[in-house]
Amino acid sequence: MKIWAVSNQKGGVGKTTTVVTFGGILASRGYRTLLIDLDPHGSLTSYFRMNPDRIDFSVYNLFQDAMARKKPLPEPYIVSTGFEGLWVLPASTAIATVERQGGAGGMGLVIANSLAAVRAQYDFVVIDSPPMLGVLMVNALAACEHLFIPVLSEFLGLKGLERMLHTLDMIGKSRKAPLNYTIVPTLFDRRTRVSVQTLRIMRERYGDRVWDAVIPVDTQVREASDAGIPLSHFMPRSRAAMAYTELLDHRLSQDRSRSAESAFATA
Repeated sequence: MKIWAVSNQKGGVGKTTTVVTFGGILASRGYRTLLIDLDPHGSLTSYFRMNPDRIDFSVYNLFQDAMARKKPLPEPYIVSTGFEGLWVLPASTAIATVERQGGAGGMGLVIANSLAAVRAQYDFVVIDSPPMLGVLMVNALAACEHLFIPVLSEFLGLKGLERMLHTLDMIGKSRKAPLNYTIVPTLFDRRTRVSVQTLRIMRERYGDRVWDAVIPVDTQVREASDAGIPLSHFMPRSRAAMAYTELLDHRLSQDRSRSAESAFATA
């Protein structure tokens, strides 16, 4: 089971779109895929027509179990999205209260420990992280093997990226190994000077950490969201869907190369 997270300390950069689109593409290829909503705003949960203000069972229950010293088992709280091969562990707005209890021992590993119980049931897990540093973001970063950082193609996007990379430096000190990440330029509009300039600065500063393509502005993204359908299912040939497919294939190719290198090194 591969675990990815999507995070940035700035909102409105396309985090939830990235999570849902990845999930749709992976599921359409036959991979059993679980999406996890760790954002108290519940955008991922709302995408699939669940109300985070009224939901009875959610990822919050895992944190309640952990605080009660019970083993957090996610399966009772996972629901089908209605799309074959795609499930979601939704969020309730109550998950925001977890931050007030963040000092409790082991609260940063609730998601990592929970996913160990369903490792055989899913091929991929994609986590939607909240846009603020706290227990919930720490859970996402502690659980994942690779992080995608969507960055808005404007100058304020660069500020959010700086904060996120500073957070990764701090988190990296508590991990056994640095967290691998990919910076993903989003909402890119080649017709505007600010998008072009921001992308140039991003590549100059962060080099090969930045994906070598972009996610373009595409009205189909909003239409897919309004319909509650993953973009890959709603309009698979749209510009954004094709860009996300390219990004996913890039990541899978890197994973295969790394696995082959490991196998060769141990042979």
